[in-house]
Amino acid sequence: MRKQEFASAKRDFEHAGDRLKREKERVANLAEEFSHRQGELESIQEMRMYADFFARKREDIKQQKERLDQLGTIMNDRRDFLLDAAKDKKVLESLKEQKAKEFKRMMDHKEQAFLDEISIQKKGNKP
Repeated sequence: MRKQEFASAKRDFEHAGDRLKREKERVANLAEEFSHRQGELESIQEMRMYADFFARKREDIKQQKERLDQLGTIMNDRRDFLLDAAKDKKVLESLKEQKAKEFKRMMDHKEQAFLDEISIQKKGNKP
């Protein structure tokens, strides 16, 4: 479950990063297109459309960066949670192993005591 949560957070983070990269590339391409077409623009309206579009794209990129930061925080939190869970699991497995060894030693000791008792009884019953 924790691995799935981390994988999901990582996937969301990577998708957001890819989207941000695409948005930046798109703005760069449009800025280049604008600089080439600047002399060809016939009206102030066309220039205003480009300016408005760039303003929207800057805002989109800003929001995408904020979203990427949030997803990065979520991903790091889930990674830490997963690491803690892995450590806890390792500790529990170690304790379980110690208890199993302790139980085996106790059973071996009881078995040896039982065998010793049988041996003593056999020696005592011989004529």
